Amino acid sequence: MGNDVTVTGWPFPQGMLLDGLALLLAVALDLLFPEPPAPVHPVVWMGKVISLLERVSPKSGKAKQLLAGSAIAVAVPALFGGLAWLAAMGLGMLGPAAYVLGTAALLRTTFTVHGLTKAALRTYHFMAQGDIQGARASLRSLVSRDTRSLTPPLTAAAAIESAAENTTDSFFAPWLAFALFGLPGAFAYRAVNTLDSMVGYHGRYEYLGKVPARLDDTLNLLPARLGALLLLFAGGLRGLAVRQGWRVTLRDHKKTESPNAGWTMSAMAGLMGVALEKQGHYRLGEGLREPVGEDISCAVGVVRLAAALGMAVTAGLLAARLFL
Repeated sequence: MGNDVTVTGWPFPQGMLLDGLALLLAVALDLLFPEPPAPVHPVVWMGKVISLLERVSPKSGKAKQLLAGSAIAVAVPALFGGLAWLAAMGLGMLGPAAYVLGTAALLRTTFTVHGLTKAALRTYHFMAQGDIQGARASLRSLVSRDTRSLTPPLTAAAAIESAAENTTDSFFAPWLAFALFGLPGAFAYRAVNTLDSMVGYHGRYEYLGKVPARLDDTLNLLPARLGALLLLFAGGLRGLAVRQGWRVTLRDHKKTESPNAGWTMSAMAGLMGVALEKQGHYRLGEGLREPVGEDISCAVGVVRLAAALGMAVTAGLLAARLFL
């Protein structure tokens, strides 16, 4: 087994067990240790490459910007997916132990469960202490909206929304990409998601970011819907209102501008029996009570359990590779 790359990692079916071990170790690294330092963090380097390409892209002309954005949407995921493929092949040549350890360390940089839930709980702790200013400030690591004047219910709602929405791109989608396409898939997905977060929005990047944004939406179509189902299942295991969650999901998932965000946020709103509102944009769970600080802690519990279920789904997909 020593230096035989054909038994270690994607796309070879024999690598299923090693990839499963790498995933488990990557999750353990996420839960136990802080993020790698910026100079060696792959996502930081993704951001640097994107920033460089943005600077040299056309600043005017819709067609030119669309063409440049399309090229970037292909080039950046291809670059980092290709580098991840080379890394996986090199690690495989070093043997199973090196492959598992190296893949786990690299995969860990493409997702986070601990970082997401820790950020949400930080807001909860500030609210529990009656420090609304601290709670508003803590939201800056979770949401892009202006938090300075949010009322306590809107502050709690923002934390709950973010915890629910980010189950998709913070961990479930990267895990699915890894299960289906190995380390290159997880890195390519994270590159697309990073592109969307940097240039995939209206205004200055209306045309340059249009293709990256649509690509990110497309990649998240399945993970977001599966994520909503996992949240509902997790909520049921915690004794929450699953039928109401399903009803609100079906009713409200289209209220958000994103074709994906509404699924997981609506599921959480219905499960917990709270209205989640972003003023001027949407209100999910109309007719339900306003959220309070304690609801953030409950939402985090649901997200953590959904993550465990997501791990089981990912393991199932890895096992299915034996039959592909």
